Amino acid sequence: MARKLDLDVVFHQPVRTRLAIVLRRGEHGFSALKLELGVTDGNLDAHLRKLSAAGYLSSRMVTDTRPHTLYRLSQSGKTAFDRYRRTLLKLLQ
Repeated sequence: MARKLDLDVVFHQPVRTRLAIVLRRGEHGFSALKLELGVTDGNLDAHLRKLSAAGYLSSRMVTDTRPHTLYRLSQSGKTAFDRYRRTLLKLLQ
């Protein structure tokens, strides 16, 4: 009998999976994320909002030459993404 493997629906979307991989490595600004993922402003914003609504995203405003926001996975986002990744690996075995 097969057991049920629950996949986190927040991460189980290709752009958000890729976004989580990038953010799992560390903080990134909006422009860097957009370039890395090859998505539009609106598309990236929608995915960031989805991660934020789930409590998986942290952000902070920094001022270098100009003010901008840096994004990263929150601790709960890291935990949830690591669990999602383990579940995928189990499915592939």
